[in-house]
Amino acid sequence: MVVSFQKKAPHKVVIIGGGFGGLYTAKTLAHANVEITLIDKRNFHLFQPLLYQVATGTLSPADISSPLRAVFSKSKNTRVMLGEVTDIDPQAQTVILDGHVVPYDTLVVATGANHSYFGKDDWKDLAPGLKTVEDAIEMRRRIFSAFEAAEKESDPEKRRALLTFVIVGGGPTGVELAGAIAELAYKTLTEDFRNINTSEAKILLLQGGDRILPHIAPDLSKVAAKSLRKLGVEIQLNTRVTNIENDIVTFKKDNELTSITSKTILWAAGVQGSPMGRVLTERTGVECDRTGRVIVEPDLTIKGYKNIFVVGDLGNFSHEDGKPLPGVAPVAKQQGEYVAQLIQLRLQGYTMPPFHYNHVGSLAMIGQNLAVVDLGPLKLTGFLAWVFWLIIHIYFLIEFDTKLLVVFQWAWNYITRNRRSRLITGRENFVTVQSANTNLVDNNTANNEAVNNEGVNNEPVNNNGHKFLSKV
Repeated sequence: MVVSFQKKAPHKVVIIGGGFGGLYTAKTLAHANVEITLIDKRNFHLFQPLLYQVATGTLSPADISSPLRAVFSKSKNTRVMLGEVTDIDPQAQTVILDGHVVPYDTLVVATGANHSYFGKDDWKDLAPGLKTVEDAIEMRRRIFSAFEAAEKESDPEKRRALLTFVIVGGGPTGVELAGAIAELAYKTLTEDFRNINTSEAKILLLQGGDRILPHIAPDLSKVAAKSLRKLGVEIQLNTRVTNIENDIVTFKKDNELTSITSKTILWAAGVQGSPMGRVLTERTGVECDRTGRVIVEPDLTIKGYKNIFVVGDLGNFSHEDGKPLPGVAPVAKQQGEYVAQLIQLRLQGYTMPPFHYNHVGSLAMIGQNLAVVDLGPLKLTGFLAWVFWLIIHIYFLIEFDTKLLVVFQWAWNYITRNRRSRLITGRENFVTVQSANTNLVDNNTANNEAVNNEGVNNEPVNNNGHKFLSKV
């Protein structure tokens, strides 16, 4: 008698999103007896904390990006799919993307967060945020085009508007952008132009709260503010932007409205959960907070569905002190690793305690040799904090060759005080330059043209500066 044994199919884990949360879930499961499908709308993992250095010409996009297929080339249980997940069927345990249906036994959603303009979505084109490579390239285009246009502008008022940079939001992104632009204007570019003095630039940082970097200790926040002001940044606290229109930013402080004309307005004030949060709400009934982040259980699952996890910026985990964990890389990394370990234990019939975030500290770069680091009992400022910031960011980069490239670029920039990636990409004739010279382009036309420039590799872009590709 012949006895046949049917081999049990491997447990199918589908991960949506190749950011820190999804990446570390897949990496931790790389040698487990599971079948992993990692789906992302981009073919690369992006190190978002360094996007501001792309926007200000220190690094190039390739320096902070890692192709997902290269990352998982040796993980034989992992396949990478390029596409946009448009729907989820929790009952059938499938996800739908670009006409394909992918089954899962366990689903991990790690699609991150987008910009939030607090209901003023018409500000998007006027004040770009910083979440994608395209965002960084568009910011870089606007920043360096402003200096170029000012060089050719003879009208003092118009030149002043071109050399005025307004950053909305005093969190890490806003602070780092403000410091980097100040170093550009007051150090890097001072010898590069003939008709303008770049040190006459005005960098204005608007913060809604009573201090910048509210996530760190108050004394470090004061040090950061003092360092920024020393660099030349003007900080306005307790300030709310009420309108952005016709290159004019209007903000309210102490019940007084103030307006300032600026050709370069950058947004770093708020985030909201990705659209996948709404999909989960519609399909599972899970609740989201006011920013669109999904309320998760202590084990990072969603209520009523023990096989659906939400990690990273999309999840609202408030089970330790009543406050949601911040949307930073260490949180997403630890959550991804936790979920991967829990999946493996469940397959063996075990479980593990609820997720606990091991707070590794908060930090922000102010400028060269200037940073603040909050490690709880240990607090660093100045040069030591700057070195610590460099080490931590190198550690979180994914590929070894990427680490080497970034270290070399930083070392060269430190020695020469130059920024090699000061490229203005897109159309040859920029709206800011045209308006500075001819004054014939009205603001509405300028706004429309500014967001229809060609993107990376000269591919057409949509109104948000993103390529006309299937959102992948």
